[in-house]
Amino acid sequence: MNRDLTPTEGARLLLERTGDGGEYRAAIYTPAATYEGTATLHEDGGADVAIAGAPDELVDALRMLAKLTARGAAARRADGMPVWPARVLRWRGPGRGG
Repeated sequence: MNRDLTPTEGARLLLERTGDGGEYRAAIYTPAATYEGTATLHEDGGADVAIAGAPDELVDALRMLAKLTARGAAARRADGMPVWPARVLRWRGPGRGG
């Protein structure tokens, strides 16, 4: 599998689960740089995201992705699905935080 997530434009936002709970490796890939940190998702819909050096608008976009993922935890549990997805990847085009 090709692990190179560097886009030619915009940004890719990635959450990869690192434990059994809502702990994730967080990454933002842009054409010029890659920023990595952590995210902790909470079943109440909250999320703590820490990524040093990334532009604020991209961190905000990743934080919103983390919160949206966290908000779906209860519904996934009720549907018998894993509460925390193993991986969440989104692309943000230019002009949309990218």
